Amino acid sequence: MHKILILIMIPLLYSCIREINPVIIDIEETYLAGEGVFILNEGNFRSGNGSLSFFSYDSLKIFNHVFQDINNRPLGDVPYSMGIDAGMAYILFNNSDKIEVAERNDLKSVTTMKKIVSPRYISFTGGTKAYVTSLYSDSVTILDLLSNSVSGFINLKKSSEAIVALSTKAYVANWAGGNKIMVINTVTDQVTDSIEVGIEPESMVIDKSEMLWVLCNGGWKRENFAELIAINTGTNKIEKRFTFPSVTDSPTCLQINDTGETLYYLHNGVRRMDTGASNLPSGVFISEQNHVFYKLGVNPSNNQIFVTDALDYVQKGRVIR
Repeated sequence: MHKILILIMIPLLYSCIREINPVIIDIEETYLAGEGVFILNEGNFRSGNGSLSFFSYDSLKIFNHVFQDINNRPLGDVPYSMGIDAGMAYILFNNSDKIEVAERNDLKSVTTMKKIVSPRYISFTGGTKAYVTSLYSDSVTILDLLSNSVSGFINLKKSSEAIVALSTKAYVANWAGGNKIMVINTVTDQVTDSIEVGIEPESMVIDKSEMLWVLCNGGWKRENFAELIAINTGTNKIEKRFTFPSVTDSPTCLQINDTGETLYYLHNGVRRMDTGASNLPSGVFISEQNHVFYKLGVNPSNNQIFVTDALDYVQKGRVIR
């Protein structure tokens, strides 16, 4: 089953996948397994109305409330990200301080891991271990995936956001006001290095040459220029550095295609950039028009691009393919 994970900041997926006009299914019809895309709907802050939707490639239908339908209870308050490993889905809740563990194919709940401080992203480091970043804790949480329990912590002395694992290294971004990428040895669970980058590194990907690309949005105060940086993971040294032209530029959601050759990110629309390019793209690949692009995903099996439209951040949103 091939899936990508896209986030949206409103209670329920509402409208269409562009060009195919699928049927919107609520809880009256059973969720169907198969190839498709999971969409996390953050819901309204402190309302506990976050939900999970699934777009099926097989039936061209969107199934809303799939977790609630199957488990007879709401998903939780602000589901922020989701990871899939070894047949299990791990849903992280930024405001509920928990991780829901469910079977990937039918979404039946396995367990709820509680008291995990503001979890943001999960990275599977091989075997039965995973790392979870945190907005409000100064440590990365280590998970034992066999027992679905916390097995330890790695003190970064700062908050953490995006995380990617490569071989025996995990790269962790210090996002909120930070400018460091921390390097962790995944065998010893020790911090071995730190790399100074731009202000607020918020998303990262690995390309086909095992270069780590880091998108730094410059900070919410817009006092620093945003940057796109390429780091050699063999040396942990910066090899490329692209600075955005205006201090008001605030790019987000760095993604990469299945071959590791093409980068995508949100900046007044969707931008596309070859990893061998000498300059940032000057034009927009997909125009935002009257939409409010919020999150971006690229399907690793067919390179289809999905973008969420948050509309006014209050009413039900849309996902666009």
